[in-house]
Amino acid sequence: MSTTQTKKIRVRLESFNHELLKESCSKIIKNIETVEAKIIGPIYLPTDKRIYCVLRSPHVDKDSREHFEIRIHKRILEIHYDITSNITELLSKIDLPAGVLYQINT
Repeated sequence: MSTTQTKKIRVRLESFNHELLKESCSKIIKNIETVEAKIIGPIYLPTDKRIYCVLRSPHVDKDSREHFEIRIHKRILEIHYDITSNITELLSKIDLPAGVLYQINT
């Protein structure tokens, strides 16, 4: 009876633009499917909203304010693979668009 040992890698992606994030997830999934590995995800994480309040005129009218918000979209991909395959090299060679932050956790 032969048992194959499997390892797990989590790839966490963050971006301000949800379309770039979706494109990056599909690019990673497409490259990982060339190697026989099981992919779980993309798992959608809650979107962070940062709201900034700015005074329009700093010296006069304090009631006149503007609100700006930044949304940070997040996804997780979990990859289960055999020890013999080189998933980390494959992930490091993927060219993701600018504006997408990714972390690889083993």
